[in-house]
Amino acid sequence: MSGTLRISICDPNETSRDDLKKYLVGMDNVWLEADCSRYEFFVEIVEQTTPDLAVIDLDANEQSALGLIENIHAKFPQTGIIAISSRTDGQLILSAMRAGAREYLNSPLQIEELMGALDRVASTSADGSRRPKKSGSIISVAGVSGGVGTTSVAVNVACTLGRGANNSVVLVDLDLSLGDADVFLDMIPEYTLLDVTQNISRLDLALMRKSLTRHESGIFLLPRPIQLQDINSIETEDFKKVIGLLRASFTHIVFDLSKSYNHLDIAALQMSDHILMLTQLDLPCLRNVVRLLSSLEAYEGVHEKIKIVVNRTAPDKSQINEKKAEETIDREIFWHIPNNYPVISECRNNGIPLHVHSPKAAITNSIAELARQLDGDPADDASGAGGEAGKKSGWLKFLSK
Repeated sequence: MSGTLRISICDPNETSRDDLKKYLVGMDNVWLEADCSRYEFFVEIVEQTTPDLAVIDLDANEQSALGLIENIHAKFPQTGIIAISSRTDGQLILSAMRAGAREYLNSPLQIEELMGALDRVASTSADGSRRPKKSGSIISVAGVSGGVGTTSVAVNVACTLGRGANNSVVLVDLDLSLGDADVFLDMIPEYTLLDVTQNISRLDLALMRKSLTRHESGIFLLPRPIQLQDINSIETEDFKKVIGLLRASFTHIVFDLSKSYNHLDIAALQMSDHILMLTQLDLPCLRNVVRLLSSLEAYEGVHEKIKIVVNRTAPDKSQINEKKAEETIDREIFWHIPNNYPVISECRNNGIPLHVHSPKAAITNSIAELARQLDGDPADDASGAGGEAGKKSGWLKFLSK
């Protein structure tokens, strides 16, 4: 189980202990070695299980818990310790850290805070052979116009990432009105984004996974709502909580955004690590690139994550060359995907991913390499160049020689 963070927990309170177990059991690359309800037995359990991390709740008996932390820290220095308490008293926090805890979390636990603590403790562990557990990477695929290929790129990027040995991927269809990611994958999901957002208060990581539909490629799908009238029923805060659970359970989340750039699209962009803005080298699309780049500057942290991807490139047939396009949008093109509409159309109509239908095609290789470029930490040194979008004027200059 290489790359797995092994955890043992100690909490005399059955309710909070079960809640913590539900969080941990649903996380990828986390293995629950043992759970204990008695402080006096936990040292022996740690000795037997040799976990990477011990999580200890202080509320049942603070002095006993602090003594336990100090004992484990002295006997097992390789084991990181997270202390949990409902109290926010500064003296208690200081005592826990002095006893040997690396992190102090308040209960009831918030999933994002727990994930962050796990990341930090894992990254500072003395065991250099273990790959740290990291929160899921979020990739948004956004189009500048209808028909630019957003869904086909999102689906095939997700499927490519899903083939990675250490990857687990979920595709979320945010085109709430007309999304068809399920058609591209030939799937009939039982639950939708509406179902999970409306039941977020009752969901844990295990139930979240059961609400998703698994494709034979290995990726999971969370589709759009079925009825058009349900679109406005999805609240932004509930959506963010769902994504928090998904980040704890998957290494990658791929969003297929709508063209309306509604409240959920904007929330997805703000949470994203990478934003692929798909365009084609024609006048209407490039005009929309400028407009979107300018508009999205209003949202902190979004503009610099955008990577311009030109889809359906056909250099000999394009009226607008790449150099002129880059001059006008004031940004470098990050990636090119070659045109092969017959193959894409056949894949869509048969519900088959590119890597299965045409594994050696140039378009398949291009999307696969694009996915590999994104499979890692967010890149601040992406090819996209900054600058004030839309500062150039005169659209018809595209057509001039």
